Amino acid sequence: MPYLIIFYNLWVLFLFGIDKYRSKKQKRRIPERILLLSAAAFGAPGAYLAMLLFRHKTKKPKFFLLIPLLAAAQIALLFYLRHKGFIP
Repeated sequence: MPYLIIFYNLWVLFLFGIDKYRSKKQKRRIPERILLLSAAAFGAPGAYLAMLLFRHKTKKPKFFLLIPLLAAAQIALLFYLRHKGFIP
C-alpha cells in the first residue's frame, strides 16, 4: 500500500507539471477542480512538491493555503495508521 501512495503522489506531481507546461505553451489546461481533487485524494504531498519545484499555482490562495494543510494532515494520518498497524 505505501508504494501505491508514493506512485499516486508522483502521478499528481506529474499532473501539476503537465499543467505548468501547458500554461507556458498557452494550451488547454487541466481544470483546477481536477488538480485540487487529486491532491485531496491523498495526493497533497505530491501536489505540494510540484508547487515548490515548478512554482505553479503558488499565487492562488486556495492552492497555497489548502495544499500544505492537506499535505500535513495526510502525512500525519499515514504516520498514525502505520503506528496503529493498519499500514505495513
